[in-house]
Amino acid sequence: MKYAKSLASASAVAAGLTLAIAPFSVAEAAENGAGFYLLGARGPLAGLLAPPGTYFQNDTYFYVGELKGNKQLPLGGEIVGDVKANLVGVFGTGLWVMPEEVLGGNLGLSAIVPFGGPNVDATLSAPRAGRSASASDSVFTIGDPVLGASLGWHEGDFHWTANASLNIPIGDYQKGELANISFNRWAGDLTFAGTWFNPETGFDLSGATGITFNGENPATNYRTGTEFHAEWAVTQHFSPQFSAGVAGYFYQQVTGDSGSGARLGDFKGRIAAVGGTLGYNFKVAETPVSLTLKVFQEFAAKNRPEGTAGFVTIAFPIGTPPKQVE
Repeated sequence: MKYAKSLASASAVAAGLTLAIAPFSVAEAAENGAGFYLLGARGPLAGLLAPPGTYFQNDTYFYVGELKGNKQLPLGGEIVGDVKANLVGVFGTGLWVMPEEVLGGNLGLSAIVPFGGPNVDATLSAPRAGRSASASDSVFTIGDPVLGASLGWHEGDFHWTANASLNIPIGDYQKGELANISFNRWAGDLTFAGTWFNPETGFDLSGATGITFNGENPATNYRTGTEFHAEWAVTQHFSPQFSAGVAGYFYQQVTGDSGSGARLGDFKGRIAAVGGTLGYNFKVAETPVSLTLKVFQEFAAKNRPEGTAGFVTIAFPIGTPPKQVE
């Protein structure tokens, strides 16, 4: 039983900040090739909200991909092909879980600030006068902040959350540039996540599904369609310190893009990925810290690049550590 309590306590810190994170504009489906929900952000213990307290999480995200076949994408107000993109992004997240119950559960409020940027090589399908048909662009700047709220409930070994997040279009955005980390549009996401976690055996089965709604980018008159996303993870916690498992995600744009800027029509996208996850929990002084590594290989792409994505995530409470789960 002591092992189970220690494992549950460490896992609560590991799961506390698995919230929607805004990605960088790297070519995929939708305008600038990006929905603001970052695929793969949720994984092990996706439905478990941390105990009341204040937490910080830092996600370092890596992506390397290319557009395969003779295809085109809308990117920065241009129509491009032969796209190769790579990026490194950093997402700082603050989370406050209130001590009072709301609707029988715990309420968490979050704020995310992204910075970094992509490096994009592409061929302009209709280059402007004086511009080469081949173009490269890179940027390193601050993106759109994201505000979020999560309601979490617990019933025995089952934990589930309802999550809402809102992209605030005030980050650095440059019309006509291939590399942007901001979207210049309002967007909202609703995601429901669940976890069955047995602290006696250390087995964790988690999943999450959600819908992203997008406003119009006034700079390009482009409105991205509604997007569906799903994530899953099967993980074994071998001890309170170490866990490993498999994970994946699926994305499908369910309504087409629109507006005068959508020159490629509805341009619905699709992607799937499978990969692995490793977790390590430790202490710095008396503060519990969770370190997670996730790597995904994408496949079955439609109207977007296919590549490899990875996360290095570190999370810890600020102030008094959370109490052990009984």
